[in-house]
Amino acid sequence: HAIDAASFTAVRLAAGAALLGLLRAASRRPLPWRGSIVQPVALFVYAAAFSFAYVSLSAGTGALVLFGSVQLTMILVALRSGERFRPWEAAGLVLAAAGLVYLVLPGVSAPSPFGCAIMAAAGVAWGVYSLRGRGSRDAIADTTRNFLFAAPLAILLAMLLAVLPALGIPAAFAGLEHRTLHASTRGVLLAAGSGAISSGLGYIVWFSALRGLTALQAATVQLAVPAIAATGGVVLLGEQLSPRLLVAAMFILGGIALALAQRTRAAQRGRLART
Repeated sequence: HAIDAASFTAVRLAAGAALLGLLRAASRRPLPWRGSIVQPVALFVYAAAFSFAYVSLSAGTGALVLFGSVQLTMILVALRSGERFRPWEAAGLVLAAAGLVYLVLPGVSAPSPFGCAIMAAAGVAWGVYSLRGRGSRDAIADTTRNFLFAAPLAILLAMLLAVLPALGIPAAFAGLEHRTLHASTRGVLLAAGSGAISSGLGYIVWFSALRGLTALQAATVQLAVPAIAATGGVVLLGEQLSPRLLVAAMFILGGIALALAQRTRAAQRGRLART
């Protein structure tokens, strides 16, 4: 309640764009403005849909829908492009997915159809954003460009929602809850921290990591996010460390290790053969 979804998205992306733009300017390296518009649009759709979806979804339901959509998107694209599951990769993905379901299932409630639909859209957008990021040669430059193009879209969305009431469009028709723009100082600071640090700097790390992962591996690795978030709640927010969290974390992280192990061994054998 400290800030509405549209304002949160606008501040989040604008703060990320501002910090990354300053870092790029300080490096005195030119920013590559040319490039595909797919990534900035995917980033905007993910950030906006994610914010609006969580207005009407519980954390458990949102995590299931979001990460289910991400995995399905990335796996289908990977299989279409010719990647194939190795037996241990498939086993690792199943094991990690089972851990995710076990972690969040107790918190799942009867979901909002609209909330589920836009959270699924957020998952598809993030899957597309991640897949396109695998071809990044300069993670800092590409992430900066994506935020600089996505931020104006988020600001335009907030402006549009501000004028909807004046146009007489009912909330039910618009399909968006909490359309009234409002933002406290705390809400703005949280949104800015989310955009500048967690998103802006975090996505640079993600793009850098993607260069060493196949699409199937990247899809599997992201299943660690809910377990990491739950662990952060224990460490930072004083939430209880439950046996369910420990068991789920072992399943998720064990599945990821299983999925990555075979390709890691193959890469090591290849290096030994070359030497």
